[in-house]
Amino acid sequence: MTKTNISFNTFYKSFNIFSLILIIISLFLLFFKGLNYGVDFKGGTLIELRASDAQITISNLRKSLLNMNLGDVSVKKFGNENDFLIKFEKKSEIKNDFIGEIKNDLIKSIGNGFNFRRVENVGPKVSSELLRSGIIAIALSLTAMLLYIWIRFEWQFSLGALLALFHDIIITLGVFSLFNLEINLSIVAAVLTIVGYSMNDTVVIFDRVRENLMKFSDIKIFELTNISINETLSRTIITSITTLLALLSIYFFGGEILKGFSLAMILGVVFGTYSSIYIANPILVYLKVSQKTILKESKN
Repeated sequence: MTKTNISFNTFYKSFNIFSLILIIISLFLLFFKGLNYGVDFKGGTLIELRASDAQITISNLRKSLLNMNLGDVSVKKFGNENDFLIKFEKKSEIKNDFIGEIKNDLIKSIGNGFNFRRVENVGPKVSSELLRSGIIAIALSLTAMLLYIWIRFEWQFSLGALLALFHDIIITLGVFSLFNLEINLSIVAAVLTIVGYSMNDTVVIFDRVRENLMKFSDIKIFELTNISINETLSRTIITSITTLLALLSIYFFGGEILKGFSLAMILGVVFGTYSSIYIANPILVYLKVSQKTILKESKN
């Protein structure tokens, strides 16, 4: 592929300001609006209902469920027109035939033109453990990535990679908070995958930066990062586009269950590619990394 010569470095400052604004907005949303935790983390019951009767609608389903004293109830379309996803957090003690009672009450109020395709129950203790485990998993993955870059490169590279990862995760969660999208275990899996993808993209560019630092001692880091990004650009574009094509297919044709996961991954790939260029590399410029830095760290 033909070598490119795009002046990425001339936009470092502008995109850094743009990223800072996005991070501030995301943090504001996360602190004051919060995240919409799903049944996995909040505890409660999830029912996937398929209606064979056209008279069954979201409004009459919600009205019937609210009359059952189930606490907060959420009813929404789920894939097809006749599929519904019901979520609620039952506050009173759950009986053995709890789901059977709900089904019987629904039959009395809206008829028997429906069936339960899937039922999931998560207790408050299990949900709190799942949330804690998810946070620990993300924290450990970030720590492992930090140590890897520190050992593989120098601390300046490690700092750049870590800031890029925080950038990707915080903005992705900010988008989920803004649109009130559900956070469940699949989103945690997506965040962990984002960490790996973003790190992989950053390492490819960092590897070329380090190689060029040893090769061109007379070129400043500001220009050298630009050369390195252009040299790895074809690989970055091919990887990002092929990954996005697969994720877009999952998002549009994979059904409602995979939409949250695929959306988180799409955001992660876009922000991960962006941050590898405009977050990780500018850190090397601001810290004035040079061939002397590399040689000094290597001796130590």
